Amino acid sequence: MSEFNFDAPINRRHTDSVKWRQPEDVLPMWVADTDFLAPPAVIEALQRRVAHGIYGYHYESPTLRQTVIDWVARRYGWEIEPDWIIFPPDVVRGMNWAAQAVAAPGDAVLLQSPVYGPFFEIPRNGGFAMQDAPLVQDASGRYQLDMAAMEAAVTPETRAYLLCNPQNPTGRVFTRPELETLADFCLAHDITVLADEIHADLVYSEAPHIPIASLGPDIAQRTITFIAPSKTFNMAGLKASVGIIPNPELRERLARAARGVIPPMNLLGMIAMEAAYGEGETWLDALRAYLQANRDYLLDAIASDYLPGVRMARPEGTFLAWLDFRATPWADAPARRSLEEAKVMVNEGAWFGETGKGFARLNFGCPRATLETGLERLRAALLQANG
Repeated sequence: MSEFNFDAPINRRHTDSVKWRQPEDVLPMWVADTDFLAPPAVIEALQRRVAHGIYGYHYESPTLRQTVIDWVARRYGWEIEPDWIIFPPDVVRGMNWAAQAVAAPGDAVLLQSPVYGPFFEIPRNGGFAMQDAPLVQDASGRYQLDMAAMEAAVTPETRAYLLCNPQNPTGRVFTRPELETLADFCLAHDITVLADEIHADLVYSEAPHIPIASLGPDIAQRTITFIAPSKTFNMAGLKASVGIIPNPELRERLARAARGVIPPMNLLGMIAMEAAYGEGETWLDALRAYLQANRDYLLDAIASDYLPGVRMARPEGTFLAWLDFRATPWADAPARRSLEEAKVMVNEGAWFGETGKGFARLNFGCPRATLETGLERLRAALLQANG
């Protein structure tokens, strides 16, 4: 029995939550934050600092880098150095910052849809061409790399590859052979990898997370990796993340691009990060077990046709389910129909690219009772839609 009660309902309405600022009759299961309290160590560290009462300009904590180094070594088996680390406010900002440091207007960046919606803004924000080499599904629905599509999409102008691993929204956690194939591809084409690994801590028992930069020195020199405690410990609003850049030239390019634009990490975000990475491991292990049980409950429901016509590939990581509605009456716009007919708010698949049409992303990072209520609502509405 866990000492942490993830079943406890926490009322997030009227807290300015993006996820929960919805009509009272709507059940939000969309934005990728969870409905669990942050770890006690994080809450206590913040309470101590807030009680001090002065929140002026601050230095970086002298122990923060070593705390990050130790976390990365323990959780991912990757040995990193203190001077490799930067602290962007969040991973989306970091990915845009890195793209604009390694590419110039008119260059191209490569991605693989379906993928997290803000990835599509990165080329638009930087004036880059976007090259999409969509993932493909096998007979079981599991998403796979399509290296032929990657080869067809890449051009001499391609400067960066946007990697999302663990993958949002599909839940794939890429294996070592898959990552080695991607690394070889990027090395062969002289491409810098911008790796969004924000869900790295939220992987399940069958799929360890492997940072692509940990594969070897060659790919490490061509990779900028971003992680964060935000998804892991439910503290996205505190704006604190980590960039890891082994290559000193790339670090200098980012430093130049940051001048006057990228702010330092928020004081309270820094305190929360150090508490989370330094003291949050027991809590995280309990959370992963709870999320895996939620995932398995959802998989069993889908396998039993509890949601008529809906299919789902098994997520190996994240707290996100990628639901295939293409064989249901909601195929045209599953999220809109879910909101209108079931009062359940999920993400429209098309937000993740053209290949996401007919899908929806559901967040199961919630107490089991919330998940059960959401599925009951969806089932009733789908049965009615099916006549």
